[in-house]
Parts: sequence; structure tokens; C-alpha cells
Amino acid sequence: MAHLSRISRLRDCGIFRDFSWPADLPDFGRYNLIYGWNGSGKTTLSRMMRCLEKRTVPAGQVTLVLDGREIKHDAFQLEAQPIRVFNREFVAENVFPVGGGELPPIYVLGEENVEKQKIVERLKGDFVTSKSKLESARSAKKEADRKFDQFCIEHAGRIRETLRSSGKNPYNNYDKSDFKSEIEKLSVSGDWTAHRLEEVEREKLLTQHRAVPKPKLQEVSYAFPVIEIIVSNLSKIMMTTIVSAAIEALKGDHDLAKWSREGLKLHLDRKADRCLFCEQSLPKDRLASLEKHFNDEYEQFMRRLDKTIGDLQLFFNAAADLRLPNKAELYDDLSAEYQTSESALRKAVDAVRSFLNNAVQALEKKKQHLFEPIKLDLKTPSVDINAVQALNTVVRKHNQTCDDFENRVSAARERLALDMLAADWEDFVRLRNAKKQAEADEQAALKEVEYLASEIKRLEREIVEHRQPAEELNSDLHSYLGHDELQLEVKDTGYTITRHGEPPLTLSEGEMTAIALLYFLKSLQDRRFDFAKGIIVLDDPVSSLDANALYLAFGFIRERVQDAGQVFIFTHNFTFFRQVRNWFRHMKGQKKEDINKRPSRFFMLDCACGENGRCATIQRLDPLLENYESEYHYLFSRVYRAAAETAATGLEQNYVLPNMARRMLEAFLAFRQPEVSGELWQKMQAVRFDEAKKLRILRFLHTHSHSNDIGEPEHDLSVLAEGPTVLKDLMEMIGSLDPEHFSAMEKIMAPPSD
Repeated sequence: MAHLSRISRLRDCGIFRDFSWPADLPDFGRYNLIYGWNGSGKTTLSRMMRCLEKRTVPAGQVTLVLDGREIKHDAFQLEAQPIRVFNREFVAENVFPVGGGELPPIYVLGEENVEKQKIVERLKGDFVTSKSKLESARSAKKEADRKFDQFCIEHAGRIRETLRSSGKNPYNNYDKSDFKSEIEKLSVSGDWTAHRLEEVEREKLLTQHRAVPKPKLQEVSYAFPVIEIIVSNLSKIMMTTIVSAAIEALKGDHDLAKWSREGLKLHLDRKADRCLFCEQSLPKDRLASLEKHFNDEYEQFMRRLDKTIGDLQLFFNAAADLRLPNKAELYDDLSAEYQTSESALRKAVDAVRSFLNNAVQALEKKKQHLFEPIKLDLKTPSVDINAVQALNTVVRKHNQTCDDFENRVSAARERLALDMLAADWEDFVRLRNAKKQAEADEQAALKEVEYLASEIKRLEREIVEHRQPAEELNSDLHSYLGHDELQLEVKDTGYTITRHGEPPLTLSEGEMTAIALLYFLKSLQDRRFDFAKGIIVLDDPVSSLDANALYLAFGFIRERVQDAGQVFIFTHNFTFFRQVRNWFRHMKGQKKEDINKRPSRFFMLDCACGENGRCATIQRLDPLLENYESEYHYLFSRVYRAAAETAATGLEQNYVLPNMARRMLEAFLAFRQPEVSGELWQKMQAVRFDEAKKLRILRFLHTHSHSNDIGEPEHDLSVLAEGPTVLKDLMEMIGSLDPEHFSAMEKIMAPPSD
């Protein structure tokens, strides 16, 4: 039985710069689980093992201990070890090769049946003849379909071109489907000849249809201001005077008064006792005198003036923004009436605008003479307040004409369409019947071909050796996917993938993973592979699967590989890792004190920085990963140790820390704050901790993590260099939020006391 004991050396093999098997690391067992994050070397190891399977020289320098013998990389070509490796290269070469191709066959033991083979050969001859008949029937059907389709297209086009128009019209997009639907209704209705028109009536309806419609118009929405009320209000305002302890210098100088008023407010707001303009001491009682001048009555009247001006400007803007329909948009018979009403309305609006403008100027003048009455000198315009209603009356006449016009045109079109459909009815029925007969002939020929093909497949099932695995694979696919849309069909040199009997245009990632994995597991039964003595390697077999598919895949893997000679499973998926770990931990003999007598072994891949950059190593699985059901324990320990690091660390050593710290913090906050949803940023907002430290933690976590950033560019080395310091802040935050949890985790990480 082939047994890989250890990988003695890996030098210049991907991320394995210079690895030697540690003296305290146990050898591989019969069942081996190797956990490692992406980029830690799993793919490198599986490629090296696939080179052993394919008897090719791997990259770099490799030394394996296999069946007690040391085998170096340059001797891989001479080895004939029973080993099968599932990884991306296996999938790319065998299942979904670039450029397409069939899956290689899986052979099982079968028997030759000469008599059945003769029957198959005879049926294949009949199949060729039937296939020829089917092709002829298909050609006849295709021609009948073409003629029928062409007839419908041409006559639908004739109706469309005859009845099309500008504006909304159902015949503008009239096509063959409309034609077929309407002419079928004509057949069902009974006497189709009743819809034919006399020539005179047809011409009359065509004239009515060709008339040009115009769209409806919106009525004008505008209300004139009440001039009398405005004049009355302005007269009262202009005659109003205010009483105050007025300062004579300000009464007759509006600009100076305005400047002094604003300055008074500024001095009072700032409680200034010196002039803010010249920085000299203010004369005694100067501010008090100004306050008496600008008293409450003064301020209230100024606000009243400003409000009145604002109200008048609103009226002015409404008049200025008024938009009227264009004369050309109305029917010609309404043009003169509309022009008269439009002219009257525009004259009235212009008079109102002029009046409002003069009113605002009068109020501005009043601002300069607050302490004396002013007689209002404002000419009141004569405004026809019914001008809007008069114009809208014309618009309503136009719209009513539109409604009646469309009804008449629509009725004319429908009568014309029925006339043309009735003229086409006899030819339509003839071509439709020819199409149906061609379809029946094709179905009969197809049934004969399918029957012969089914008989041939049934007999070949007992002859072709690799048909049985295909059927079993199809059964597995049905169990895994829950449907039988996807099937493997046997070809002379292998299998092809079909969906509903046809090559699939696309496959989902889940379907591709299912086919690849199940095909690999089925290939382990190939008679050319010694399963009981062989080595099976699975590299991330559940990558990108959802939870339900992951458990299904695990069930298939466990069932199909548990009796193999030796098993290696590589994974970065912790859920899958936990399933395999629990399976291996319950193997018979796994609780023996001597680890070398246990059937299962647990390892992990880790990366450290050396002189030549990052370097991967194979290690014993961290106890926190082996003994606990959550990855959180392991992540906590890595972040905790990094935070406690006192020696200077290179940037490259910190690359893995943002992702680890982020995953740990997300898990912690998910249980700590279950009521807070959203991204990590939202969750951190609910945390009571030093805001500056929280921001620094977030910046660090987003440096190389795979979630949304917060404005920092990727690979910001200045942020990454802060690793140990930021992680200390992170540990401090967790400890402050949940001291009992933090203390319990520290105890778990502490080495056992002697």
C-alpha cells in the first residue's frame, strides 16, 4: 500500500522557500487534514503531488518519503504510484478544459456481447435511414414555416404601412404576431366575408384615417392679484409714520441709517464698549440713543415693508413665468379665436407686471422716509380678470376636438384592418394547414429516430464499459443538485455534459463544482486505480460553495474516500475543516496515547518572513483549532500574540494581520451587538471606546481586508507598519467591552501549568 510519510524537503517550490520536515513534527497518517489560509501553500503541495501522479518533474527541489523510500523530484518520472489528486489543474485538464472537450472515460469491468453488438449495428443502419427521413421532414417543415412566416410578415407589414400614423396608434408597431392573432379571431367569429368593404366606403375610411391629429393641451393655470387690495394696503403703508427718539442725522440719510442700524446690532450682539470701526471709546449713552432711534416700532415697520415687497415680487414672478400654448398647436379653425384671447391675456399680464414693479419701487422709497407720510402716486391698471378663462375656453374646445377626432380615426382604422384581414383569410388558412402537416410529419420521424437511439443506448449500456459510471454519476448529480437537468452522456472517448439533452450554454459555479468533484470521486472506482492501496488528495474541494452544498459535498467525500489507502484533505474553509476534523477525530484508534498509532493527523500551513520574503511551513495544527469548534479562538490567539510582540517586525509579517483581526472583530461584535446590522463601520459606531483609537483600528483593518474601505488606499505601508500598536488598541477595546470574555480567552491561550 502506497504511503506518503513526510515531505522531507521543499526548496524554491512556490512559497516554500526552504522547508525541511521538523524533527518534532509527526509523520503523515492514513487520514490527514491540512488547514491553511489562501496563499499559505496548499496549491503548491497539491501540484507537487499531482506531478507524482502524472509522473512529471515538479518545480523546485522536492524530497518525499514514500513507502519508506526517499524520492527526489528528478525521480518522479520513474515512479508509478497509485495516487489521484483533485485540484484546479485536475479540473482544468479533465472536467472543464480550456477550449472544451470531453471528460475522460471511467472504466469498470464489463462483458462483451457479440449478439447484442450485431443488433446494435443493424439498428445504427436503420438509425441513419431514419435520421435522413427526419432531416427531410425538418427541411419540409422549415420551408412550410418560412412560407407561413413570410406571408404573415408581408401582410402584417401591408396593414402597418397602410394604417400607420404619427402619434399614438396601435398599428404603428403592428407585426406578424398581431396579424396571426387577429386573423384567427376572424376565423372563430364566423362569416369573414361580412368584413369586406365596398371601394367607395374603403376610400372614405382611408381619407378619415389620413387626417393629421394634434395632441391635447394643458389649460393655463394663473390667477391675477387683486389690484384694489394691493393699492389699499400700499396707501396705508405709505401714510404710516413711526415714532421714536429720532436722531436727526439719521432721519434724512437712508444709507447712513441703514449702516447705523446694522452696526448697532453688531455692537449689542458682541457687547462691545469700543467702536468696532475705529476702536475708540463709544460716547456715553450713544448706544442707548441709537436703540431709541431704532426702537421696536421701527423694526416692526421695516419687517412689514420687507414682507410686503416679498409678496409683490412673488406676484411679479408668477406673471413673468406664465407660459402659454403656441398657436400652431391648436386646430386651424380655432387659430383666430385663440390669437384674440392670447393677446388679451398677455396685455393684462404685462399691465400687472408693470403695476407690481412700480409698487415695489414705491415701497423702497418709503424705506427712506419712515418718519414722514408719503402720498401713494401709483396708477391703477385696467385688467381683464376673465382673460385666463377666455383662453382656457379655446383650449377646451381644442381638446374636445382631439377626443372626437381620435375616436373617428380609431374606428376607421379598425374597419380597414378587418377588410384587409378578410382579404387574406383563404391564403392564411392554406399555409397554416401546410405548416401543421409538416410539423406532424417531423414529429413522426423524430419519434422513430428517438426510439432507435433509445434502443441503441439500451443495448450499448450492456456493452460499453464506461457507461455504468456515467449512469451512476448522473444519479449522484441528481442527488446532489436535486434535479436531473444536467446529465453525462457517453461518447466513444469519454463523456459530454448536457442540459436537457443539449450542450449547456453556461454552468453555475455550484454546478461546475458538483460535476468536477463527483466526477473525481467516481474516477476513484476506475479499474486502473488501486483504490485500497492508493493515495487520494483533495485540495479545497468545497471552494465557493454555500453551506447546504458544502454539507452535501462533505457527505459524498466521506462516503467515497474513507476506505482508501491514504487521504489528504487541504482546506481554508473553516466549516468544512470542522466537518472533516470531527470525522477524523472519531476514527477507530484515534484516542491512542501514541500519536504515531493514530490513524488521523492534523496539520496547518503558516507563513513567516525570511531573508527572501514570505516562506511557508508545515506545522502541527494549533490546539485552539484542533480543540475548539470556532475559528474565533485561533484568530484571537494570533492577534493577541501579535499585539504582545515587543520586537520590531517587518511590514510583510503584518500583511496577514488585517484580515485576521477583521474576522475576529466581526465575530466578536456579531455576538456582542446582535441588534446592530450593517458593515463593520456601523457596528463600530455603537462601540463606546476612544474615538481616535477606533478610527485607527478601522484604518488598519481596511488596509488589506476584503471589505469596503474608508478612504485609505490599498497597501498603505504607513498604516500597515502600525500593526502591533493598533492590535494593542484592539485588544484593549475588547477587554473594556467584555472583561470576563477577555480574561477567559487569556486563560485558554495560557500554557498548562506543570
